[in-house]
Amino acid sequence: MTINVQFSARPDSWDYFREPLKTAFAGHGLNVALSRDHDPASVEYVVYAPQSGPQMDFRIFPNLRAVLGLWAGVERIVNNATLQVPLARMVDSGLQEGMVEWVTGHTLRYHLNMDAQITDQNGVWDRVYPPLARHRQIGILGLGALGGACASALAALNFQVTGWSRSQKTLDNIRCLSGRDGLDEVLKTSEILVLLLPLTADTDRVIDARALALMPKGSHILNPGRGALIDDDALIASLDSSHIAHATLDVFRVEPLPADHFFWHHPKVTVTPHLASETRADTAAAVIADNIQRHEAGQKMKFLVNRKSGY
Repeated sequence: MTINVQFSARPDSWDYFREPLKTAFAGHGLNVALSRDHDPASVEYVVYAPQSGPQMDFRIFPNLRAVLGLWAGVERIVNNATLQVPLARMVDSGLQEGMVEWVTGHTLRYHLNMDAQITDQNGVWDRVYPPLARHRQIGILGLGALGGACASALAALNFQVTGWSRSQKTLDNIRCLSGRDGLDEVLKTSEILVLLLPLTADTDRVIDARALALMPKGSHILNPGRGALIDDDALIASLDSSHIAHATLDVFRVEPLPADHFFWHHPKVTVTPHLASETRADTAAAVIADNIQRHEAGQKMKFLVNRKSGY
């Protein structure tokens, strides 16, 4: 029996994902017809990533059984009222590995004060030793698949890692907190703060003037999560006052970040163009194929989104 799967993402994604998806479907014993232009009435699954413009109207697919996201974030689809079938987000080992590498690299950059040697070769033999990792406190907001993996990697390097999530988590060698008091505690102790929360109504501008004021003077911020987690004006004010020493930002409210945006030109901001991590076609295709196989077998799919919580 043939399963009709519609690929609905940016046109440039089709060439990247088409063959890995076909290979993964075959490897899972699935007879799939994968297309960008099925008759909507025949579509049973949609492989989806948001495109520019209005939200997709899923009502055009009367026989739709599930939607499988290509992105870890679901804020641009989770409130789509026309979506009445299960939605699975992407939890991809390649995406996870890339995020761990980006977060670890920039954490070590801040921890070792590497920018001072890279950007200020002034001929002065000034030997200022960094503390050991076991004396450096790292905070991670968000302990999902990406945040948890980053927390574990940093703990393995002997950093003191405290993580925060809306619901209480338990992770080996990680101090895990939750609730408003827990959030304040993470902020107060984080010399380097990593933002990996999903974007919801509760997390929009979670890093505002109050939150920044709670952080230790001279601390650093890494945001590879969602641009809207930060109040941009409050961050600039905190950087200008030297309360926050530096921020490295990979995600923004508007992307691509406009060339005249103040982040590009601020001396205490490093911009990376949303490259902290990316869905990898081979590993993501295997996740999608596995989930369709599970659904066809009457089993619960992995990584289902809770529409009420927003992730």
